[in-house]
Amino acid sequence: MTSFRVRPATTADVWAIQILVEPLVNERILLGKDLVVFYEAVQEFRVAVAPDGRVIGCGALHVMWHDLAEVRTLAVASEWLGKGVGHVLLEHIERDAHTLGLQRLFCLTFETAFFTRHGFEPVNEELVDPAVFAQLSLSPDEGVAEFLDLSRVKPNTLGNTRMLKRL
Repeated sequence: MTSFRVRPATTADVWAIQILVEPLVNERILLGKDLVVFYEAVQEFRVAVAPDGRVIGCGALHVMWHDLAEVRTLAVASEWLGKGVGHVLLEHIERDAHTLGLQRLFCLTFETAFFTRHGFEPVNEELVDPAVFAQLSLSPDEGVAEFLDLSRVKPNTLGNTRMLKRL
């Protein structure tokens, strides 16, 4: 069995993250992001690295509120699918969430079976009260707009499932 390791991302990983995510953007599984957005969020990312040093997976934890964060940009290189990379990345992201004192993890995904296996459940109800909604709506972040289900991002989220895990 080939091994890999997971570590915090560095700025040197950003190009590899974008290359890893690009096919999923083309398939409309993930939203495309400009390179600058990846640099701005690099501290949110964990990367899975093959023994040869190649980035084979990534995932990010984006804090949205005092008790809530989103699992973002969870991606695995096609040749590494089914080898536990996504599972281990998600474990690291959840540990980071616990360390930060978060109580809930949100994701917007087509990969419902994967997230269900990891304790996420589909949700339809509003996940924040109106006062928090008002604060979050001030964010320029497109992922927050997706979380809030704002009309300006509806074309990007068609067919995705909103899922939540309580930590």
